[in-house]
Amino acid sequence: MTLSVGPRINCDVIETCADTARIFNIQRYSLNDGQGIRTLIFFKGCPHTCPWCANPESLSPKIETVRRNSKCLHCSPCLQDVDECPSGAFEHIGRDISLAALEREVMKDDVFFRSSGGGVTLSGGEVLMQAPFATRFLARLRELGVHTAIETAGDAPSSRFLPLVRQCDEVLFDLKIMDEAQSHRVLNINLLRVLDNLRLLVEQGINVTPRLPLIPGFTLHEANIAKTLGILNSLSFNKLHLLPFHHYGEPKYGLLGRTWAMKAIPVPTDSEVALIRMMAEQAGFTVTMGG
Repeated sequence: MTLSVGPRINCDVIETCADTARIFNIQRYSLNDGQGIRTLIFFKGCPHTCPWCANPESLSPKIETVRRNSKCLHCSPCLQDVDECPSGAFEHIGRDISLAALEREVMKDDVFFRSSGGGVTLSGGEVLMQAPFATRFLARLRELGVHTAIETAGDAPSSRFLPLVRQCDEVLFDLKIMDEAQSHRVLNINLLRVLDNLRLLVEQGINVTPRLPLIPGFTLHEANIAKTLGILNSLSFNKLHLLPFHHYGEPKYGLLGRTWAMKAIPVPTDSEVALIRMMAEQAGFTVTMGG
């Protein structure tokens, strides 16, 4: 299967400073992406080109401006300015926020963290693009007794990766296409570096939850699943989260003026998902759907 992908971004060179982050959403009261009730922070910018990405607004590291036609009053003349738009049809996607301001934002939810064993999860985009900030931020949260987690594809130099993950109580680690050439061509992912980083996490004794998106034509076939399970078995993992493909992100592509390359791709059937789950369980894994 051949699908067009977006522009490639070098994860090794694009990042913000250690005092400021560029984010595009703060999602409160989440019951996924880590234990308990969580606040998710979505970082802007991703070097990868996964055709199935459900957060296309995360891909560019730049602050983008969009217009929601449903809100538009069709003013004449249109100033196309977020601050001047009377209906809020024009809006920015992305904003810069200081470490102190972000800490204040998330600590509003501290009572929920403490009552549920929850905490803060950094998502994206790819948080490794803003690793200096994320490392400082998570270190501060841990000082405050907040459970910390990140979602990542693990594709960055170990010099950037290890300081960040050492500040995590849990790393949600996504494994995708397990063929090295295809992973680079389709996803712009350095698979060998990803697997090296996964091994480093195990060696460091860091709590890792491996996750596998089930994407028809890409990851949802027995050879890819078998290779993933083999790698995880060799590293003594006994748990796996399966993330079935969905179309929830499709409307965002239209809003951004982009094409949803997966429009004609069906979601996995119950029997397809059940087969993969059975393969994982027979290989000795405790399987969680979603998460």
